Amino acid sequence: MRVRALQLIVLAGFLAAGVGVVRGQEVAPASHDATGPSGILTREQAAGFLPDKVFYRGQSATVQARNSAGVAFAEGRMMLAAVVDTSGYSSSVAQKYQAYLITEVPLELGGHVLRPGCYGFGFVAGDKMLVMDVGANFLLEAPTVKDATLKRPNPLQILADPAAGHFRLYMGRTYVVFSQAARK
Repeated sequence: MRVRALQLIVLAGFLAAGVGVVRGQEVAPASHDATGPSGILTREQAAGFLPDKVFYRGQSATVQARNSAGVAFAEGRMMLAAVVDTSGYSSSVAQKYQAYLITEVPLELGGHVLRPGCYGFGFVAGDKMLVMDVGANFLLEAPTVKDATLKRPNPLQILADPAAGHFRLYMGRTYVVFSQAARK
């Protein structure tokens, strides 16, 4: 726990200076606004902060670190996402629960605000992203878009969106746009 706190303090210091470093790797600034720089984390950087297993619906699922990504926001706060192994879950749960999301900031997804916390999510038929709490209770639905121009889709990745301060969370060629929600 102390190592994690130290990592966050170091990351916050570098972000305040306009350059981020996580485990010796540079975090490229994606945008600048009044709250400070934001940067997309590589899968290696995101994997360094993710646990090996996550809790969801009464079980633990293994995190696929090779299929993870994240965003470092101002003040050293992060959003992390990773595909999980749902082989032990019922097919009805596994259809909707494909990945895990951890956020330290409120996120805006499809006109909804997702509070800081840990969530399961999946991209489902009908061009939707479903977000559920760790008890598999439905929280929100956000519209997704297919990106036919994406040259090399990964199982999960985050890229900058043309709108300043916005990002795209991809699963394959399908993505949802998100941003840090305004603090209240």
